[in-house]
Amino acid sequence: MIPWNRVTIIGTGLIGGSLGLALKKAGLARTIVGVGHRQTSLDEALARGAADEITLDVAAGVRRSDLVVLATPVGSFTEVLTRAKPALAAGAIVIDVGSTKGEVVAEIESLIPKEVIFVPCHPIAGSEQRGVASAREDLFRGATCVVTPTDRTSVAALDRVVATWEALGMKVRILSPEGHDRTLAEVSHLPHVAAAALVRVIGIDAESFVGPGWGDTTRIASGDAVLWRDILMSNAEQIAAAVERLQGVLAAFRVALQQKDAGRIESLLAEAKARRDKLIKR
Repeated sequence: MIPWNRVTIIGTGLIGGSLGLALKKAGLARTIVGVGHRQTSLDEALARGAADEITLDVAAGVRRSDLVVLATPVGSFTEVLTRAKPALAAGAIVIDVGSTKGEVVAEIESLIPKEVIFVPCHPIAGSEQRGVASAREDLFRGATCVVTPTDRTSVAALDRVVATWEALGMKVRILSPEGHDRTLAEVSHLPHVAAAALVRVIGIDAESFVGPGWGDTTRIASGDAVLWRDILMSNAEQIAAAVERLQGVLAAFRVALQQKDAGRIESLLAEAKARRDKLIKR
């Protein structure tokens, strides 16, 4: 595909920095501009090759760019886009990499100029780590990217954005913003809440006994609290519904344990094992 001429990535952390590295490695961007709010982070992005130019000025950073990527926490999108809006070029494409879509898409579309095209995206990649120091050019390879076009998304812009993610090695799925949030509440947002709950539930006396299994199960609880606060707040209704379903499953375990029903306990565990094994082998 024809490379983007000038790509601006607002937020050069783990996802934004990895995207910069991946675009450069694949030859999909002639110039990448990194925009951030800390000079030290931008200097590191430049040193690592995740950006060719850097600036603290959002408006200056997006000027003349044909692709603008919102890679800050979702709670910052409104502020960032308000600052960028006057400088966005006519015909530019704006994408985000946010983990929620319903409220986010509605807010962005209310702010974005009519001559600018918005293609909402969610590359499902990353880790509990943060910052450009953890960025990797292969972060997206083999992962899934969900794209949630709206009535205002042109076919040409959608096709180009999809082709870009595919060129980075991602499998692209098209969903509605609402479908995305309902699905991700179960497979991404609820696991984070559950991991945080598991960390909070252990007693002080048990802390010295935690091992690899506990660490593996709760790994994602080490994710950035501010970033995840914004995610949970912007998809609160769907996540609350998923928490309620989890409570139902936990109640089934509780009853089986209280009744010392070995057969039921084994059945619950076996069903979970079979389903996980099937999903992980995909």
